[in-house]
Amino acid sequence: MIFPEPRFISDTQLQGGTEMTFNRSASSGIVTQEVTMRCVDSEGESVVLEATLGYHATDPYAVTATFRTEICEVVWTFARELLTQGLTDPAGEGDVHVWPCLDANGRAVVIIELSSPDGELLVQAPTAEITRFVNRTLACVPVGTESMHIDVDQLIGQLLTA
Repeated sequence: MIFPEPRFISDTQLQGGTEMTFNRSASSGIVTQEVTMRCVDSEGESVVLEATLGYHATDPYAVTATFRTEICEVVWTFARELLTQGLTDPAGEGDVHVWPCLDANGRAVVIIELSSPDGELLVQAPTAEITRFVNRTLACVPVGTESMHIDVDQLIGQLLTA
């Protein structure tokens, strides 16, 4: 699937007033960002859920979302393409769906729905935070250049030793 050229926006253009911390080591090929999401239950009630979004240039097609609870951390890995497309249009088939929406207060959010045999999770995150993360991954590895960041010899070696 081919995406339109991404529109980068500066940090000062992002609004929302939420304090964000993130790793600025995109030159090393690693991007991480703390994001405060809201977990939405079947009755529409929501609770705060802290998460870390992650990206590594050596796995250029994937992003991770690490959700932290009092009990444990749960890591989901899915296509960066889903997060990118989900900023403006519904995206995903199977276990991960992402789409743009407005929250109960009319603010732009991105909905991320994750399904597994063990259950489902529906979270919403401020669009500005997801846009910032996606922009940083695209600055690190632009769309269309992902294959240049894959070490095929290492991948073959891993397959042969497995």
